[in-house]
Amino acid sequence: MTENSIIVIFGATGDLARRKLYPALEELVEKKLVSGDTIFLGVGRKYHPDEEFRKEIPELLKERFFYQQINTTDPGDYIKLKNRIDKLDIEYASGGNIVFYLAVPPSMHRSIIEGIGETGLNIEADGTPESKGRGWKRIVVEKPFGNSWKAALELNKFIHTYFSEKQVYRIDHYLGKETVQNIMAFRFANGIFEPLWNRNYISHLEITASESIGIESRGSYYDSAGAMRDMVQNHLLQLAAVAAMEPPPFFTPDAVRTETLKVFQALRRYSPDEIISNMILGQYVDSTIRGESVPGYRNEKDVKPDSRTETYAALRIFIDNWRWGGVPIYLRTGKRLPTRVTEIVVHFRETPHKLFKGKGDSCCQNKLILRIQPDEGVLLTFGMKQPGSGFEITNRDMDFKYSDLGEFKIPDAYERLLYDVMTGDSTLFTRADSVEECWKFIDPFISCRDNDSRVIIYGYPAGTWGPAEADTFISESGKGWRSPCKNLTEAGNYCEL
Repeated sequence: MTENSIIVIFGATGDLARRKLYPALEELVEKKLVSGDTIFLGVGRKYHPDEEFRKEIPELLKERFFYQQINTTDPGDYIKLKNRIDKLDIEYASGGNIVFYLAVPPSMHRSIIEGIGETGLNIEADGTPESKGRGWKRIVVEKPFGNSWKAALELNKFIHTYFSEKQVYRIDHYLGKETVQNIMAFRFANGIFEPLWNRNYISHLEITASESIGIESRGSYYDSAGAMRDMVQNHLLQLAAVAAMEPPPFFTPDAVRTETLKVFQALRRYSPDEIISNMILGQYVDSTIRGESVPGYRNEKDVKPDSRTETYAALRIFIDNWRWGGVPIYLRTGKRLPTRVTEIVVHFRETPHKLFKGKGDSCCQNKLILRIQPDEGVLLTFGMKQPGSGFEITNRDMDFKYSDLGEFKIPDAYERLLYDVMTGDSTLFTRADSVEECWKFIDPFISCRDNDSRVIIYGYPAGTWGPAEADTFISESGKGWRSPCKNLTEAGNYCEL
């Protein structure tokens, strides 16, 4: 169970708070993982009396939820906030323990961090008698964390003016997913996989994060971000690091995060010519999906009519170290693809000599599929003899699904991450140096996209698996994308293969 504390949520009336944070907090309270005296203070620009605000809060949180109106750009309002927090701290014996959650757009980060810091709300107990009762202070910052290497560097420097690195929790909800955490357990808790987890036995890795939806109401944000900033720089690179990291000496936050940092540092840096040959970008165009007309990206709300922002990105990257030297890692993400799925596929090398005939081109290629969402689970594909005369080999699957564990419910990512913040476990949060290293790697790709006339943004019909050029891109190495959508029934969605 967590210690008594005050959870201060900036952006308390926003979509993220209502859709993700409140349900996650309610689950934690229901499971009795949160101290009974922990309280929540919503902060927003609109005026709401506590009782009125509580009407929109989940039932289990109502009694312990309060609200404070402030103008986040007015330094004077942070004095009001401090006075309210001090009063609640005394009344509920929180011991000075505070979590500040910034569920707000990135443009508001600096003014809020400065307001917290200038009023002394960031000051922790330091072991001296004078600091008794100050407790601990932690701040949670949502992605995107900057929009370039330089911006991330400056933002880290600014945050460190008021908060030490151990107080900062940069949240990437992908790392909070139970199935992502299980990749580490799968690798390091079993003696049969790790000996094969290297360039000698693995042909290539394929990491996919596809979405069937478009950009919805995020046009103004997405048009300045694109798939590279929105997905590749954070989610996909983090998944690559979890799949490729070395075993840490201890399972402690710094030991784990140091190993992921080493992966980012070992990413091969490309020249502009190499970037062009290792990147395919696309943008969805209007199409018909299951009889319904779907607008193209340029016809979405708040998108420029001549936009060159990519909604699809496929990259071929390499990790230049002893374990992964020469093994290509293919990253793929896109909007308006046939189905929503996130998975890592480990393609093992083929046998050096084929003794048997196989059914189909992909026969006898062992694959380990780590399905992150949906249908969470692990699937191993291997060759088996077809019953009957002769020795014809066909692929068979050994399949485990989390849904088979009927007594267990997979917790939402935010539920796990909020609990970790309250208990001070930063294992699943991104460290400053890792954020900077990821931006340092991806910046040249974005610069090439924006400044090199040779970069083409290929169109692809909404509801398909992206530009045809992406298939050629991966098949250059004699490989092929694994389609997570085998048929219409499995996908539950339109699928053109």
